[in-house]
Amino acid sequence: MLTRTSTQSLTEQLADRFSERIRTRLLAPGARLPSVRECARQQGVSPHTVVAAYDQLLAQGLVEARRQRGFYVRDSIAAQAGPALSTVGPISGQAAAKPVPADASTLIRGMFHRPSDKPQPGMGVFPSEWLDSPFTAAAVRRVTSTRALKDFSLQYGEPAGDGGLRRSLATKLANINVPAGPEQIVTTVGATHALDIVSRTLLRAGDAVMVEEPGWALEFARLEALGMRILPVPRKADGPDLEVMERYCEAGDGHKPKLFVSVSVLHNPTGYSLAPGSAHRVLQLANKHDFHIVEDDTYSHLAPEHATRLSALDGLQRTIYVSGFAKILAPNWRIGFLAASPALVGRMLETKLLTTLTTPSLFERALAWCIDQGQLRRHAERVRLRLDGARGRTVKLALAAGCTLASEPAGLFGWVDTGVDTDALTQRMLDEGYLLAPGSLFHARRPPSTLMRINFATAQDAAFWKVFARVKAQL
Repeated sequence: MLTRTSTQSLTEQLADRFSERIRTRLLAPGARLPSVRECARQQGVSPHTVVAAYDQLLAQGLVEARRQRGFYVRDSIAAQAGPALSTVGPISGQAAAKPVPADASTLIRGMFHRPSDKPQPGMGVFPSEWLDSPFTAAAVRRVTSTRALKDFSLQYGEPAGDGGLRRSLATKLANINVPAGPEQIVTTVGATHALDIVSRTLLRAGDAVMVEEPGWALEFARLEALGMRILPVPRKADGPDLEVMERYCEAGDGHKPKLFVSVSVLHNPTGYSLAPGSAHRVLQLANKHDFHIVEDDTYSHLAPEHATRLSALDGLQRTIYVSGFAKILAPNWRIGFLAASPALVGRMLETKLLTTLTTPSLFERALAWCIDQGQLRRHAERVRLRLDGARGRTVKLALAAGCTLASEPAGLFGWVDTGVDTDALTQRMLDEGYLLAPGSLFHARRPPSTLMRINFATAQDAAFWKVFARVKAQL
């Protein structure tokens, strides 16, 4: 909070606060600052102080004043790169009013920037103490003998990834009925890298891609940065909106979809899982209209093995399966993978070679040991049990704070309706040291939203909800 006992003036404190948020992308390019009167009320200062702080931001080139509209964060990156590609609305054909920023990091830096040491309900990962297990260190020690380190350091690894890990992954996939031999698996630098390899292999600039909405902001931004035409598909409880998908496929405008990106199980941010009937219809559409499906199974370790997966039903004919281990094991190991048909996997490998050559073998071998020894399975079971308890506590706190659940709580994330504009709420909660994930972040055009995504593992803090209720009542 601003303090009158600081060596800095109130104007300097306020300008520094906004400057920090702009530089760390907690305020994205194009975002509107609060009006002078509203900011003065929020911060308990005079309008003159706010005007002086905004003048400092103008002088630093961080914001711009728009006549009779207010102050906005300058979009310096977009200005250098030229106008962003517009996306097209679901059926209307109208250009998007607010295209996704071309700089993908704009939408994600804030999700990994901690404004304080408090638990952060908007974070996208488990707290580090949940993932801390002695077996990861043991696994690394086993593969880092002097001879092994020398072998790893003096030559590149296998292009497709460590053979032992790919055999372990093939066995793991067989347990969820996804048929993929080691030769059909390519390891990657995390699941996001796997998604990028698929996009760069199958798509060209201007191609249309169907993406579930709400969905992960990074995927919207990543595809838009590659020059793709984004087609948002509303995500419902049982799966994607099939009528919208069919209308996209039958539009006849020369821009039929080439790809559909889906999170079938424990969808981010809603927690929905695909129903068998919807899965069959999606595959029928793919066969009829000749598009591929990327199934992002990032949250597979938190889901039951019997959950419906498109890759299992399709046998990797039109589907490409993607997953990783950052959510459940060791985010900084950066290990992901993709599984594809024999006809596609060679092309995927070529793209990997062009972008990263190979992936580091050391952590891949350590992960293979964790899988083969059953350590990863037992660890995931412990995390799931702990998450079940956290989910129950968080739901009670959210309801008591006046929120409603927009979807049945499941998995790591909750999709919560606050009843107020969560973009405004997010900026106010930053003043209190809490990072939120507003609903607009999960839509291609970032429309105003009363929804927010919460992390059940980090939102079970009663102190947060007390502050949340107070700030919400002020909006």
